[in-house]
Amino acid sequence: MSFFADKRREVMVHIEKYMLEMMDTYLKPIDTNWQPSDFLPDSTSENFYQDIRILRENAKDLSYDLVAVLIGDTITEEALPTYESWLAMVQGPSMKEDGGWMKWNRHWTAEENRHGDLLNKYLYLSGRVDMRQMEISTQYLIADGFDIGTGHDPYRNFIYTSFQELATNVSHRRVASLAKKDGDTLLSKICGVIASDEARHAKAYKDFMNRIFEVDPNEAMLAFEDMMRKKIVMPAHFLREVGLKIGQTFGHFTDAAQRLGVYTAVDYVEIMQQLIEDWKIEGMQDLNDAGEKARDYIMALPSRLLKVADRMKNPTIDYKFSWIAG
Repeated sequence: MSFFADKRREVMVHIEKYMLEMMDTYLKPIDTNWQPSDFLPDSTSENFYQDIRILRENAKDLSYDLVAVLIGDTITEEALPTYESWLAMVQGPSMKEDGGWMKWNRHWTAEENRHGDLLNKYLYLSGRVDMRQMEISTQYLIADGFDIGTGHDPYRNFIYTSFQELATNVSHRRVASLAKKDGDTLLSKICGVIASDEARHAKAYKDFMNRIFEVDPNEAMLAFEDMMRKKIVMPAHFLREVGLKIGQTFGHFTDAAQRLGVYTAVDYVEIMQQLIEDWKIEGMQDLNDAGEKARDYIMALPSRLLKVADRMKNPTIDYKFSWIAG
C-alpha cells in the first residue's frame, strides 16, 4: 500500500471515531423523526378522498417548469441505492458493521430514503404526472449508475457530499417558495422539511471534512482543488427518458431549474464560496508548495466563475417532458 493510502487510512480511522460521537447531533432519532405519512392524506380516514381532491386542486396551478423540476428532484432522491453503494465503496474507512463509516452510511441512507418516498406519493396523488414514465426514468438512473469524479477516495467523497447536500438544500428550499406562491402550501411544507434534512446533512459532511483538513491539510487541499477543476456534477446527470441517451433529459431539467431560479450557475459559485469560508481555506497553515498552489487556484475560482455566470442567458428551449401528464 502506498504512503498516501496509508495516511488516508489513518485519517479515516480518526474520522470514524468522530462520526460515531456526532451521530446523534447530525441524525435524528428514528422513533421521533418525521415520516411521509405525516404530510399526506390518511388512507384510514373518512376524509381521505376529500383530502386527495384538495391536494389535486392545489397542485393544478403549479407551473410546468416547477412540476418538471419537482419530478427531476424526486427521481434524484429515489436513486438512493446508487448513492449508498457508492459510499460503501470508499477506500480507507472500516467496512465493519459497527464502525463509524458503515453506521453513518446506513443511518444517513435511512433518513434520505424518506425524501423520495414522500415526493413520489405526493406526485402520484397530484394527478399531474405520468407515473410510468417517471418510474422508468428512476429505474434508468439507478441502473445506469454515475461517475462523479471522486473515485474511491474518501477526501473527494466528503467534498462532493458537502457540496451536494448544500445544493439540494437550495433546490428544495426554492421549490418550497415557488410552490407557496402557486398556492400549494402542502408541497411547500414537504419541500421545506426535506430542505431542512439536507441542511443538517451538509453540516455533518462539512464538519467531517474540517477534521480531515486539520490532520492532513495538503492532501485535503489537493482533493478540493481536483474536485473544483472537474466541477461538481449533480447525481442526476445521467437522467434520461424513454428513447433518449444518457444525460439528454438532464440538460432540459437543468434548463427548467435555471429558468425558475431553483438552482443556477450563481448558486454553484456561492456554495463554493461557502465551503471556502467554512473550511477556512484562505488562512490555512502548514501547506507545502503543492498545497499552496492548490489553495491559490481555489481562491481565484469563484470570481472567474461569477463572470461566466453573469454572461449566461436563461435557456428558452420549449421542451415537453414525457413525465408530465397532458
